[in-house]
Amino acid sequence: MRLIVTRPAAQAAAWVAELQALGHDAVALPLIDIGPPADAAPVLDAWQRLAQFRLVMFVSANAVQQFFALAGGPWPTGVRAASTGPGTSAALRGAGVPAVSIVEPPADGGVFDSEALWAHLAHEDWAGARVLVVRGEEGRDWLAETLRGRGALVEFVAAYQRRPPQRDAASSALLQQALAAPQAHAWLFSSSEAVGHLKQLAPGADWSASRALASHPRIAQAARDAGFGDVQLLAAPSAQAVSVWVAQRPSIQSAAP
Repeated sequence: MRLIVTRPAAQAAAWVAELQALGHDAVALPLIDIGPPADAAPVLDAWQRLAQFRLVMFVSANAVQQFFALAGGPWPTGVRAASTGPGTSAALRGAGVPAVSIVEPPADGGVFDSEALWAHLAHEDWAGARVLVVRGEEGRDWLAETLRGRGALVEFVAAYQRRPPQRDAASSALLQQALAAPQAHAWLFSSSEAVGHLKQLAPGADWSASRALASHPRIAQAARDAGFGDVQLLAAPSAQAVSVWVAQRPSIQSAAP
């Protein structure tokens, strides 16, 4: 089975390498293009004021990488960096944020989203606390609204912009191969937006015989809504979890009526 990694190019390359090291046929077909923000000045301003915030929430590894690419230096003492999952936390550590400053959902919890992160923050008094959310030019606001409801002063800064991918000969060929032999391919989705971009790349395509692996229930639902006939939810957003799914897949098929 060929595994198609749809993450942005930087993360997709790392995932492909890890999956190949685990013995799988994996290829990258990035379905989201990441670029710098239209205006870097707000990022630079936010960095200068970083010590004013109790919490800086990074929505993704891309948010971390783009933020630190534009502005960097020692992470201020006493400021926590919030992450919703292991990929973002790894990016924070790679950018020099001390592990003691990172707050994230538990690795064994199986759920990596804003709600799981909030479970670690809900017991605190947020009245008057300053919070910065580092994200793309658009994003989900659930955690920000929840914090505001508890009295926090929440700001946003756009550290990058997400764009539809550019279709080239290689991606077009891979897409056609996957459509021609759906049972020989599995699409790995880590974003509902990636599912939408795939639909734009192949308008009118029939995905009913295709399979998808999703890292979150919302993404799994987006794949079902796009027409994927076989959608599975990963136990964790990791190459190891994908490998476990591949190993178990034959027994799942044999048990089917």
